[in-house]
Amino acid sequence: MSEITPPQIGPVIQKARKARHLTLEQLAKLSGVSRSMLSQIERSETNPTFAVVWSLTQALNIEFSDLVSGDAVARKSAMLDVVPADHVPFIASLDGMCRLKILSPPALAGKTEWYLVEIEPGGALTSAPHAARTREHFTALTDGLAITAGDTTTALTTGEVARYAADVPHAIANTSDTIASGWLVVLFS
Repeated sequence: MSEITPPQIGPVIQKARKARHLTLEQLAKLSGVSRSMLSQIERSETNPTFAVVWSLTQALNIEFSDLVSGDAVARKSAMLDVVPADHVPFIASLDGMCRLKILSPPALAGKTEWYLVEIEPGGALTSAPHAARTREHFTALTDGLAITAGDTTTALTTGEVARYAADVPHAIANTSDTIASGWLVVLFS
């Protein structure tokens, strides 16, 4: 996979805010994101979390795909929405070893989320506990993956599905010497 530069969302947020004639203070009240954080985001001085980005898209009434692309890119009709592959948002771990393509629609964030996960050799997607009763379902698309939930670790082979508690510390690790991938579905209670 080639090196991908994260989108610069600050200028898009600023443009959308100004188009709605909102001050930073007004957008802060609408979104629940502090004025100082908004200022840092607009100047591209900070990388906001998914929750912050979600709050901003809702407050500005813009699509997540529009935010990360800088313009309207989704093709929409009454029956079908298509987001071009290069506009599907993704999250990368700080060490760059894990990449998650966000496949679920923004409206389902915090309810049901699904991702395409890619992990470099020796990398691990390690997560703190999510909300009570949250479950994850992971389908291995390659060999060399191990799932840990609490104190239990299990190796997966291609095609196997692991269903596990995600309200405890948990991880998906690549134990192979090649990039490993799978589908991750997160079900929040």
